[in-house]
Amino acid sequence: MEREKVTEQNQCKRKLRVCVATCNRADYSKLAPIMFGIKSHPDEFELEVVVLGSHLIDDYGNTFRMIEQDDFDIGSKLHTIVRGEDEAAMVESVGLALVKLPDVLQRLCPDLLIVHGDRFDALALATAAALMNIRILHLEGGEVSGTIDDSIRHAISKLAHYHACCTRRAEKYLIAMCEDHSRILLAGCPSYDKLLSTHHREDYMDIIKSWLGDKVQEHDYIVALQHPVTTDIQHSIKIYGLMLDALICFNKKTLILFPNIDAGSKEMVRAMRKKGIEQHPNFRAVKHIPFEQFIQLVCHAGCMIGNSSCGVREAGAFGTPVINLGTRQTGRETGENVLHVRDADTYNKIYHALELQFGKRYPCSKIYGDGNAVPRILKFLRTINLDEPLQKTFCFPPVKDSISQDIDHILETQSALSVDLGGTNLRVAIVCMMGKIVKKYTQPNPKTFEARMQLILKMCSEAMLDAVRLNCRILGVGVSTGGRVNAQEGVVLHSTQLIQEWSSVDLRTPISDALHLPVWVDNDGNCAALAERKFGHGRGVENFVTVITGTGIGGGIIHNSELVHGSTFCAAELGHIMVSLDGPECSCGSRGCIEAYASGQALQREAKRLHDEDLLKVEGRDMKLLEPVTAAHLINAAKLGNSKAEAALNKASTALGVGIINILHIVNPSLVILSGVLASYYQAPVQQVITERALFSAQSIKVLTSDLEEPALLGAASLVLDYATRRTY
Repeated sequence: MEREKVTEQNQCKRKLRVCVATCNRADYSKLAPIMFGIKSHPDEFELEVVVLGSHLIDDYGNTFRMIEQDDFDIGSKLHTIVRGEDEAAMVESVGLALVKLPDVLQRLCPDLLIVHGDRFDALALATAAALMNIRILHLEGGEVSGTIDDSIRHAISKLAHYHACCTRRAEKYLIAMCEDHSRILLAGCPSYDKLLSTHHREDYMDIIKSWLGDKVQEHDYIVALQHPVTTDIQHSIKIYGLMLDALICFNKKTLILFPNIDAGSKEMVRAMRKKGIEQHPNFRAVKHIPFEQFIQLVCHAGCMIGNSSCGVREAGAFGTPVINLGTRQTGRETGENVLHVRDADTYNKIYHALELQFGKRYPCSKIYGDGNAVPRILKFLRTINLDEPLQKTFCFPPVKDSISQDIDHILETQSALSVDLGGTNLRVAIVCMMGKIVKKYTQPNPKTFEARMQLILKMCSEAMLDAVRLNCRILGVGVSTGGRVNAQEGVVLHSTQLIQEWSSVDLRTPISDALHLPVWVDNDGNCAALAERKFGHGRGVENFVTVITGTGIGGGIIHNSELVHGSTFCAAELGHIMVSLDGPECSCGSRGCIEAYASGQALQREAKRLHDEDLLKVEGRDMKLLEPVTAAHLINAAKLGNSKAEAALNKASTALGVGIINILHIVNPSLVILSGVLASYYQAPVQQVITERALFSAQSIKVLTSDLEEPALLGAASLVLDYATRRTY
């Protein structure tokens, strides 16, 4: 036993063998910060470096030397570029790389291959690694630029097992492409880690003068970088020629970099030489500039022109004016520093753009990063579990049921096991795909953690046996519970006061281990919202809010058809929206919360107060009560004309209505659904408060009463039915 523990510990301590493959000067600027980060943690990671593509070509500066100058040991150099001037040469280069890569990857045997971007060389790398069962981390997936690069980038994303993206929109696009959200890291661009920390160098003028001469001044020169567009080579060459003509006439010092190695680059170079750019006194044409110096040149330029991604990404961090020519970057997210000349078909358009942009300064934009990408990526790498199955899974959205039949579907009904942990009762139900409760079980909720877990497992096991008899195939278990829940981990973080000994409780593991089923856990408010989305008024509604009005006040928010959990899983704590600074004390410890005014407990407290003061009276009737005073007595007294009861309920309705108005003004849903025992009473008064007090654009939002009898059980079931049929647990 001790030997097994030692073996497990050694396995946990095994270094992650990471191979970083770089193909050109551009991707190295993104990969180098990660490589330095990995190298600085030799106790955790083992770094292997593979160099291929244009790094090894003299015409492009033999840029592999800068990798060696950065003190990285290059494990393999692969000459993979087939010389040529058309699309066929790119295809042949991919084929050559695929021929050479297997031997290298077999020899290095990495645990993980890091691939960047959207180059054809990177596609060869990802293809080889995927076919050789090597895990892939793709950098900068999910972005859109507007050329063949998009197709290559998305193809690499589909081959990759993990993703480190730069922007929130890229993250959303990856999710829309059915990538597993748990394997997507919103890291930011790694190059920002270097450029944000070093662009304020004191020697920047020395760098500028070393490339452009002693007479050049800050903000009085241009950086030009234009690449061919492989889907329309001839048009991109025409734009390149027009750009050169405009730059010559604009008569400013210009640093122009050679284009990349894509098809059409040779013709661009010929166009440049035909116009005498390399001999022109205003121009300095170079094949490569070290990234640290390139940062300084872009940062202090009067303008950057071309179609390089650097113009729409890195330049924005400095507020440098940019002119983006053609369609190569039109899909990118940009700051206000970028002026697009998409149809750059005349010299005059480009010249006019130079007049508009040159010498301006714009606010700095950090769309693509905040300078902390590398720490996030290293943290992400530490979480990679090599014992997890290598086969990646996709998270497909719901689709229309197939009309074809399967014998299991004929014999069994796909169903979920729902568990509702209430303050009084513990309930379990078998719920079918259509939302019908096939069978329900109810027991008093034990007071201790051990007894409660034991009863949950016993009731679930009993339901599992009954499911077989009822021809129900149980796909998983959904648990609805009070309090704050980490839905990703299946852990109750903090419970309500009604459920004792129920904080920091891992519900998923013991239930899953005992029943051998996937388990989902969420709080009762979120489950109520999910129930409405699948079975109730929320079907087909992208944005709505569900408010539970019962013993407490809770709810859930559906935004863009997805449940909102928040960064610390306390989104939609609607009962604790404050509507008064000095209102009654709430169970959360604060004052003036909606729950302190409008919950069943709050109404019961008001009813008891009026009863004790002998004010819970109705003219012509004796209101002496033998049973305990409840909220129902307050409501009945108000209906019978008791002015004190009416005032108390009016105050509660107003508080709830004002709280819901706050929700409308923040998330602007198209529908509000009231659920719980008090919903039917509150619906009309809340609608009235919204009509009177909300902003005009929110006054028309409807408030409906839920038609669902068991929202907690149905919501817990929807956790299973929505996900088990489209995701692998």
